[in-house]
Amino acid sequence: MATEAKRHKVDDGLALSPLHNFLQWCQSVGLVLSNKVCVSKEGTVAEYGMLARDDIEEGEVLFTIPRSALLHQGTTKVSVLLEKERSSLDGSSGWVPLLLALFYEYTSPQSHWKPYLSLWTNFKTLDHPMFWSKEERDRLLRGTGIPEAVDTDLANIQKEYTDVVLPFIKKHPDLWDPNTHTMELYTLLVAFVMAYSFQEPQEEDDDDEEEEDDEEEDEKAPNPPMMVPMADMLNHVSNHNANLEFTPDSLKMVCVRPIHKGEEVFNTYGQMANWQLLHMYGFTESYHSNSNDTADIPITNFYKVVTQDIQSDMERQLVEEKWEMLCQIMQEKATFVFGKQGCLTDTELHTALKVLCMSKEEFSEFKDDEGWEEDEEDDEKISLAFSNHGVPGLKTSWRRLIHEAARLTVRSYSKEGEAVDSDQTLIENQAGLSSRQQRALQVRWGQKSILYRLMELTKS
Repeated sequence: MATEAKRHKVDDGLALSPLHNFLQWCQSVGLVLSNKVCVSKEGTVAEYGMLARDDIEEGEVLFTIPRSALLHQGTTKVSVLLEKERSSLDGSSGWVPLLLALFYEYTSPQSHWKPYLSLWTNFKTLDHPMFWSKEERDRLLRGTGIPEAVDTDLANIQKEYTDVVLPFIKKHPDLWDPNTHTMELYTLLVAFVMAYSFQEPQEEDDDDEEEEDDEEEDEKAPNPPMMVPMADMLNHVSNHNANLEFTPDSLKMVCVRPIHKGEEVFNTYGQMANWQLLHMYGFTESYHSNSNDTADIPITNFYKVVTQDIQSDMERQLVEEKWEMLCQIMQEKATFVFGKQGCLTDTELHTALKVLCMSKEEFSEFKDDEGWEEDEEDDEKISLAFSNHGVPGLKTSWRRLIHEAARLTVRSYSKEGEAVDSDQTLIENQAGLSSRQQRALQVRWGQKSILYRLMELTKS
């Protein structure tokens, strides 16, 4: 279905020569493409995609990319300088070295990756919410969490460019020019990296490690992102049929379930909810087919519900003490994440409900026991209790609290006075909606559907 797209189509005036040049370049750098697949602009859900020219069996390698063809701070022509100056390139994103490499390679006529980067003429296919007006973001994506995430992104991008990137490129005028390598281009490249880059997973040891080693492993920084020509041509769906595998010498796209002739080859970017797909990649899946969709309920909505029931100063004091304890553990901006099968943050939700619904005596005893050390409830039982099957069997007070917190969250999608369920009408008839309106609707209605289902499961 065309709605299960990665990146939306752009104008059809783009000549085929960039794709032809890219495929020739792939051959020259030793990228091996199976004769069972082809890159195409026709019959795919986005600007580019990969189609099966023949039936493909599980386990077959679709293409192999030598590591020398990857574009990152270690392969760019300016790699020596980036390594030498690494200590001065520490931005909040962790992407500054790659972005400086892209700055250089994208604007260099002699770049080794020119046939690859020429596929994105002025990056006009990028339509992340960061490129929408603030008014449009706030209007179409209210309540989804995306406007707040984008505001943070844009502030961080500006600070990183001003404080780290601009001083660096001014020090090296032979390689970069502030008039060419602008804040605007930097923002486009950030979106390009968000949408098209890959991160190699950290290596995992099979042997059991000492606890100290595990802690050190947890603190390891993730591998920096890199651009992977050909792999980034594949579009995403949650029910994908191919996956990228990393080996010491190369990266391989491997078929993970049979693909029939004429079908599109889909990769996965991970278990992504629609709000994450739109925020990071600029597209959505259809809300009903994205099995990874989620909705968040802020912990503050639970606090609002319990404070509504306060009838005395003594009750208020007890609620405030409970809230103070929860904020120490979970932070005030914590959210509980609900998926299509139940709560994905069940342990945290269990803790919050347990504390907020305690009597004065129970809470006093809980504090005396230092709470969590004495709380040895089985994780598997908790997970089951907060699945869609288990939620109707929760204590009445817990169900009511979840129900009312979900109701408050649903209201956050609408301005005061607006019909809360107006999206249901739109989802049934999307004629006349722009592509941005359609994508925003998939995010909103996907989240609301999860919340409405939760309210149904917790009603008295």
